Amino acid sequence: MKHLKLIINNDIKNNSNNYFIKKELKLILNLYAQMVSQGYCKDYGLSISPIGISFDIYKRSSEKPIIKILKNLKYKNINEKYLIIDRNGSTLKKSENLKSLIDQVNWFRLKIVS
Repeated sequence: MKHLKLIINNDIKNNSNNYFIKKELKLILNLYAQMVSQGYCKDYGLSISPIGISFDIYKRSSEKPIIKILKNLKYKNINEKYLIIDRNGSTLKKSENLKSLIDQVNWFRLKIVS
C-alpha cells in the first residue's frame, strides 16, 4: 500500500464540456427523484455519443427510454443546446438553459404510449 499515489489533474486543457456538470446533473436527478416517487418511472441510464450526452428515463429497464434529456454538443443554434426527446425520437422542447427547459415541461401530463 505504500506505493500508491494519488494523482489529481486540475489542469483542464480541453474545456469542451463533453459531460453533464454538477449543476446540470443535480437538476436532472431531482426531476428523476420526483418521477420515481410518483411511480412514473423506475430506471435511468446515461448515453454518450458524438452528438451529445443524454440522460435516459425508463418506465421499465427492458424497454426504450420514454424520455431523453440531451445535452447537444453539436448545436447550430444556441436554443438547441438542451433537448427533450420522446421515445420515437421527436424533439418535444429545446432551450439554451436546462433549468428553464425542465421547468417548462409538465412531466406528469406526458402520456406514455406503449
